[in-house]
Amino acid sequence: MRLAAVPGGGRVTLFRDDGIVLRTQKLGEADRIVSLLTRGHGRVRAVARGVRRTKSKFGARLEPFSHVDVQFFARGSELVGRGLPLCTQTETIAAYGRTIVTDYDRYTAGTAMLETAERFTDHEGEPNVQQYLLLVGGLRTLAAGEHAPGLVLDAFLLRSLAMGGYAPSFADCAKCGLPGPNRFFSVASGGVVCGDCRVPGSVVPSPEALRLLGALLTGDWPTADAAEPRHCREGSGLVSAYLHWHLERGLRSLRYVRQTPSG
Repeated sequence: MRLAAVPGGGRVTLFRDDGIVLRTQKLGEADRIVSLLTRGHGRVRAVARGVRRTKSKFGARLEPFSHVDVQFFARGSELVGRGLPLCTQTETIAAYGRTIVTDYDRYTAGTAMLETAERFTDHEGEPNVQQYLLLVGGLRTLAAGEHAPGLVLDAFLLRSLAMGGYAPSFADCAKCGLPGPNRFFSVASGGVVCGDCRVPGSVVPSPEALRLLGALLTGDWPTADAAEPRHCREGSGLVSAYLHWHLERGLRSLRYVRQTPSG
């Protein structure tokens, strides 16, 4: 971060960071407000001027799913929330959107990942390197097409929850620690529970669905890729319910995600 004086008093700040574009919104005739999750500054909203003009190469780099290196310009007051910094330079690191937006399942899964990352970084300017790295890795995997988009999304959601302090248990009892396997699953209790710790509202998932979710949480892709579609659908339902409970409201984008895996 570099500070400099400006005519008439005050200071400006120039700083660079890597970031993933989460979303954009129109501003005026030709500008956009761009929301990014950055490595060093957490979630940042900034104004990108002129990016909606047809010939703007600058704007093409600032689309959702893009991994970019951005330079920001901010006056001192803008750093404490009285305005928005400007995006003054942008270089593409990886254009994940080129692949993601051409496929419905990848696009809807990716959109849910962006919304999740934004929800888990509620406060602007607070670094969250783990969430940033998880999002970069998730989008890279999604764009590569090596695994079903629904599995990539569920793995991302589970790991985001774990980093937020809500890691679910899929084997040992979440309440008393009784070694698994355990039959019952309770979102309010934190995952699977034994018969003694069972609470009203618990469900009885198939062992295969629980095995799949455990594999997604730990990164065991051979096990996850071998799961049958019906168990993937069942597992996605559990992930969605668990996420909804801990975020207190669901993700808008999840309603568009198809639950049948596709490659």
